[in-house]
Amino acid sequence: MPAHNEYLSWLIEQLSPLGSVRAKAMFGGYGIYCDELFFAIVVDDVLYVKADVESESEFTALGLAPFQYAMKDGSVQTMKYYPPPESALEDQGELLVWARKALGAALRAPQRKKKSR
Repeated sequence: MPAHNEYLSWLIEQLSPLGSVRAKAMFGGYGIYCDELFFAIVVDDVLYVKADVESESEFTALGLAPFQYAMKDGSVQTMKYYPPPESALEDQGELLVWARKALGAALRAPQRKKKSR
């Protein structure tokens, strides 16, 4: 497991009631997995959880903006990963509610087949 900072270690502990939670370093941040299901990212010590058509409106209704990143050509890409409300980071029960929404979105997402080597 990669070296974690305090925030990431705290976050994994908070999410542990969901199952086997781990972080994997990727693209300057971390992917968060629960029982090998990718459901969240952490970039610059900010948690973003997966959303889909069933849950996205709950994030936007609270004025939460999706994760965006700049491409080398200067264009901006938007991903359907949103930060939970600030209050969720102060209340484990609330955080788990939002994380479960993300797990639901991850379960509903079409699964990509792994390339055989």
